Amino acid sequence: MDNWDEIRTAYQVAQLGTVSGAAEVLGVHHATVIRHIDALEGRLGVKLFQRHARGYTATEAGEDLLRVARATDDQFSQLAGRIKGRGSDVSGELVITSLDFLAPQLAPLLTEFQRQNPELVVRYLIGDRLFRLEYGEAHVAIRAGAAPDQPDNVVQPYAQLAVGAYASRDYVAQYGIPQGPEDYHKHRFIAADNRDSRAPYHKWLWATVPEESVAWRSTSGAALEAALRAGAGIGGLPAAMGRNDPQLVEIHAPRPDWGSALWLVTHVDLHRTSKVQAVLRFLKEHAEDAVACPE
Repeated sequence: MDNWDEIRTAYQVAQLGTVSGAAEVLGVHHATVIRHIDALEGRLGVKLFQRHARGYTATEAGEDLLRVARATDDQFSQLAGRIKGRGSDVSGELVITSLDFLAPQLAPLLTEFQRQNPELVVRYLIGDRLFRLEYGEAHVAIRAGAAPDQPDNVVQPYAQLAVGAYASRDYVAQYGIPQGPEDYHKHRFIAADNRDSRAPYHKWLWATVPEESVAWRSTSGAALEAALRAGAGIGGLPAAMGRNDPQLVEIHAPRPDWGSALWLVTHVDLHRTSKVQAVLRFLKEHAEDAVACPE
């Protein structure tokens, strides 16, 4: 295709449904948008849009073009993300991703790092999917479990996450503390809703606790923590979090089989940039604050 401007114009029209909306986003006159659409349809020999009083609707051929254009736009956005990380100073965007249960510990650390580097915009991404470093979706990923083995990633050990079982003081006042597995049927437990969860604590829980006692479940680590603090039951937390909170009671001390290795992962293209090296040093220096088990 000779003219990417025409494809970009068609993409915006398909996204927004109007010539005026596309013209505003692209910063061109609406006549330019119409000219681009007409030229592209003439070159391809097919109608890309149905014109109607409310605007433009993509035809089947237009939907095909939209999919290709969206993928291209995503690739350019990811390229821009990688390029942004190549500066020589600690400024611009810094994108970090981790599992959501680490957020209460990592968010204050990242805030302090930003305080020391005020030119930074911190984006802390949390989600169910794995953010792709090779596509520039993040500068640094903090991952748990076995060492990541994706090609072109630089993987460094971060810390050993210690996990214990905790409950709120209100829960303990009502239900007491189980003395052992024989008491679990008298208690209420909080668990990941996914029985196939790879988190060691949740694997232990589903294999050990009677199902009828697993009374509060969620797919969100943040929701599980909030339920624990609200008195819904006994749940797993990083020991650094549970032992530092006077409103929580330790039900079971951290066990080796509940813990997990944490890894700092970067892409080889961004690993040596100033901002990535700076945040890696900072995170390593404060690993104990984030995940270590206090004595």
